[in-house]
Amino acid sequence: MANTTIKPLGARVLVEVLEAEQKTASGLIIPDSAKEKPQRATVIAVGNGTEGEKMEVKEGDVVLYGKYAGTEIEDQNHAYLILNQTDILAIV
Repeated sequence: MANTTIKPLGARVLVEVLEAEQKTASGLIIPDSAKEKPQRATVIAVGNGTEGEKMEVKEGDVVLYGKYAGTEIEDQNHAYLILNQTDILAIV
């Protein structure tokens, strides 16, 4: 897991996006132009939650999130995404 000093506030979650599949199940290589934006990530850090929303995800969880959710940031040459917990669809 990545080591970062970023600590999300409130009900926000810091995630590291997992790479999209490079091949199909049958072995065909997918070109970059045909790849969809990945929607799967590993939780790196979580905020403390709010009075109305307790945190349901924890560090190390693999989650699915909405296609256009979050804000992309970079820290120590690693790309991260900060999401609201409500943008997370499921824990895998």
